[in-house]
Amino acid sequence: MIPPVVSRLALGALHRLDAETAHSVTIRALAAGLHPRLDNRRWPRLAQTVLGLDVPNPLGMAAGFDKNGEVPDAVLGLGFGFAEVGTVTPLPQPGNPRPRLFRLPADQGVINRFGFNNEGHAALLARLEARRGRGGVVGVNVGANKDATDRVADYVAGIRTFAHLASYFTVNVSSPNTPGLRDLQAREALDGLLAAVMAERDASAARTGRSVPVLLKIAPDVSPEGLEDIAEAVSTHRVDGLIVSNTTLSRSGLQDRQTAAETGGLSGRPLFRRATIILARVRQLVGPDLPIIGVGGIDSPESAVAKLAAGATLLQVYSALTYKGPELVRAILEHLEAEMARRGLSRLAELSASEVDVWARQPLD
Repeated sequence: MIPPVVSRLALGALHRLDAETAHSVTIRALAAGLHPRLDNRRWPRLAQTVLGLDVPNPLGMAAGFDKNGEVPDAVLGLGFGFAEVGTVTPLPQPGNPRPRLFRLPADQGVINRFGFNNEGHAALLARLEARRGRGGVVGVNVGANKDATDRVADYVAGIRTFAHLASYFTVNVSSPNTPGLRDLQAREALDGLLAAVMAERDASAARTGRSVPVLLKIAPDVSPEGLEDIAEAVSTHRVDGLIVSNTTLSRSGLQDRQTAAETGGLSGRPLFRRATIILARVRQLVGPDLPIIGVGGIDSPESAVAKLAAGATLLQVYSALTYKGPELVRAILEHLEAEMARRGLSRLAELSASEVDVWARQPLD
């Protein structure tokens, strides 16, 4: 076990590096076992079954951190209840030119314009094959290559390739860093994509004997009419759940105006309000039963509770770890259990969606 003070010193050292180099160093450290360890089953009252998966606690690592599936077991060892790898595309691609990752310390935010940089299906497949039998909930976030002539076919290929390994799939149509990708959220395009993806999921289930849940990840910048279209499409095609939300193009309220001028998606604390309002509005549209993973701006135990209250079933974090380090995982989980005890709740689901209407009524800006 690495003492928290050592983790804080390491965090300070990482902040002396440029943001993308610091991320690469972090991945290498995790791969080498140089990280704190926390049993993700330490809080049995936080365990639940969601999407047919036994999730030991509701806090997951969001996609983008471990794009190539190098360290999912180390991530679970940090205490996370589940991990999501990717976004992965069929062919390797370098992404956009560097620099493409920027910290906003004054705002506790991050801007990225990576552009789905990853090593492709084959590399991720080899790593996930190598960890078979280790257990743990590890989802696969699939996307399309930037120059793909048929983007729907790229998503279908992702489902087909990883159907025997993924705990769940995330269909990522909401990154702002691949030109035209968010157009797939429009109703007609989304209908075509989801029909093809769910058909392949079912065909893969017949082949492998396991039906993998499929979630759709959406942007926080969708119009009210667009949210209604998404909710209808998700219902029509019987998608298993949603992830709300990806990064935002909004720059509302930022203190660091110079860095705010960088193009790309904004995450971290500045995203919290917008992402949580959209989450609540989506919850109103889809009803109480559809699983929703709430992500975007969670950087404290209190914000984790708020995200659940706004309608989330599970949670994900990523950007906040840049500033808070892995101790944030323990802090959130301990607080959730204490909050359940304070309210006299026996199941985490009783905490979810208690303030949906309050959040949904709030203006975005």
